[in-house]
Amino acid sequence: MKTIANVLGVARSHLNERVHRPTAARGSYCKAADGELLPLIRRLVDERPTYGYRRVTALVNRVLAAEGKPAANHKRVFRIMKRHGLLLQRHTGRRKGRLHDGKVVVMRSNLRWCSDVFEITCWNGEIVRIVFVIDAHDREVLAWHAVAGVDVAEPRHQCHEVQPTRKRLRVDDSRRDV
Repeated sequence: MKTIANVLGVARSHLNERVHRPTAARGSYCKAADGELLPLIRRLVDERPTYGYRRVTALVNRVLAAEGKPAANHKRVFRIMKRHGLLLQRHTGRRKGRLHDGKVVVMRSNLRWCSDVFEITCWNGEIVRIVFVIDAHDREVLAWHAVAGVDVAEPRHQCHEVQPTRKRLRVDDSRRDV
């Protein structure tokens, strides 16, 4: 064995392990008491089908503590649930494409409003800030307010009351003009 290990350039312990290793792959771990936990886990999963293995483990441990039995490890509960197909579908956090196409559909007027603020820099360096409110149903500008030359950092100018317009302005979706 030593000569073979030297020729191959590997450790003798590695060769010895390879020779004496069982040929069949080891199966999944199964504890004798897993069968006792399975009915309890099934009952809890049937009562609360949206609970994952962590929450089910907490409920199992609560029941076991009430009976005076030792707590179950979350890895053990995971293994039992996986073997019997009781796990939830994995959540990846990824969405399947864009869910919103950008159109807000409202059944009638005066239910949902949209607002926006923008600023225009004039030739003389002054900044004009404009705020407006649009009805999402009929695309009418309900109110607007414009302020020129005001520093936004000043607390007295941070909140303005937006007064309703006397003349309702209609926003055409195709041209994007106000």
